[in-house]
Amino acid sequence: MTNTQAFLDNPLGQSVTMDDVLDAFEFLDDWEERYAYIIDLGKQLPAFPEAERREEHYVHGCQSQVWLIHHLDESSGKLFLLIDSDALIVRGLAAIIMVAFNGRTPKDLLAVDVDEVFERLDLFRHISPTRGNGLRAMIGKIRDLAATLNAA
Repeated sequence: MTNTQAFLDNPLGQSVTMDDVLDAFEFLDDWEERYAYIIDLGKQLPAFPEAERREEHYVHGCQSQVWLIHHLDESSGKLFLLIDSDALIVRGLAAIIMVAFNGRTPKDLLAVDVDEVFERLDLFRHISPTRGNGLRAMIGKIRDLAATLNAA
């Protein structure tokens, strides 16, 4: 599996918080600027290990290619994620997902009202339906993972 440090060094959800994203969205005047911000967030994604681009890590339901891997830190009980995509905007959407979920316990992750978060960002009205389906597929895979880990 992947070097644990790659998961722990990820700033998304740790030093970059949802409050940071919400503040940026409020500050930016139009959606063109917000799209640029989303793409910039995606550029902060840590390098995704090439060896992990395997079928079991592939997120089905996305228009673009998306891979997701995780690490559960035994000492803290926190779940850390790495996500990658071949599309810039999807990398940015994955970054927002990581800001919402990364570094939480599976129980805390399951308590996040993701719909409320994305409603506050007004994202689903400003991305294509296929991108919205992909976003929901990523969230679903993470929530399924958290539910499995929470039940263990």
